[in-house]
Amino acid sequence: MEGGGNKVEGAGFGNVVVKSAIRQQKRELQSTVQQESGLLSSAGRAEFDGFQEHFGVSGVTVVTQNPPVLTVTKGETTTMHCNVGPLRVSFSNWYKQVPGGVPQYVLEMYNTWSSPSYGSGFSSPKFNSTSSSKSDYTLIISNVEVGDSAVYYCYTWDIYADERVSHTVVFGPGTKLIVTDSAAPPPVLSIFPPSSEELKSNKATLVCVVSDMSTGYADVRWLLDGKAVSSGVSTGSAEQQPNKKFRLSSYLSIERSEWEKDKDITCEVSAASKTTSKSMKKSECMD
Repeated sequence: MEGGGNKVEGAGFGNVVVKSAIRQQKRELQSTVQQESGLLSSAGRAEFDGFQEHFGVSGVTVVTQNPPVLTVTKGETTTMHCNVGPLRVSFSNWYKQVPGGVPQYVLEMYNTWSSPSYGSGFSSPKFNSTSSSKSDYTLIISNVEVGDSAVYYCYTWDIYADERVSHTVVFGPGTKLIVTDSAAPPPVLSIFPPSSEELKSNKATLVCVVSDMSTGYADVRWLLDGKAVSSGVSTGSAEQQPNKKFRLSSYLSIERSEWEKDKDITCEVSAASKTTSKSMKKSECMD
């Protein structure tokens, strides 16, 4: 997701299908709008019931979020903000998504409500939301833990922005929350040398596997004899392990001649305020 007012067409944000979650939100929105606002006429209700599994951008509502990134220490309270723009029915919804994970519905908040409605697994007082105006909403997370690290997406329903578009869903760009913990163990690094088959093509690719990260966010650097290199580096997205920690892989592609020089090749990883590294030389590898 990049920029405000992002379009969702069936297969949603963060490369994860969110159809079922959106369907549930549609049903909850329909009930809430009917009970709270009274704005839906009979024709409006019929149109709402005919809501198709297609979401577009009306060109009217733009959802913005700030800050784009938050780095906080375990135990602190953090806040992130969302502006949903001018709407007839003013409210915001929040989703949490960890790297490689399914989006989780956190809460919904209307401007007229004194407290939010929560999704499964989320509750007060840890999660809360306030509204300072019909457009401005704040998500508050108290006593943060490393497991709260994720991207939090704010979205709203642009119900009547354009009669030609049925009930548009508009997402904000997301706020990435990174929670650090000095007591958390560093990630585990493993480096694998190039294959003998690849070396025949005069190329050499080394793989650095980073596992057991406490969060899904990390900075990876490669160094040759202590000097940082950027050319030939490719780092994939993190994925969640069965133990709820994360892993990712980073690749360094160099010329075979560089590998043959027996240089010290280092993979350095910074994650959740911890930096660790692992090195390899050709002479240390078995042919």
